[in-house]
Amino acid sequence: MFLIDNILLAPLNGVIWVGKKINEVIEKEFSDEGLIKEKLMQLQMRFEMDEITEKEYNTQEKELLDRLDDIKKAKEKGYEYD
Repeated sequence: MFLIDNILLAPLNGVIWVGKKINEVIEKEFSDEGLIKEKLMQLQMRFEMDEITEKEYNTQEKELLDRLDDIKKAKEKGYEYD
């Protein structure tokens, strides 16, 4: 009976595993200080090359700086952010 259950549930378990891996990647990307700093540099370059407006720049910069602050606060409290 358990073998049949395992066979029938294998596709579902595969989907769950893929979902967990995607979640891990997203959390790592969200909490990686180096990646956020890199995105800030790219954002500044796009602004200087007139690819985005000042309003778009300010909005995106604020979001990235807020994420960076959240990570730093979590680390100060001794929490592992990801």
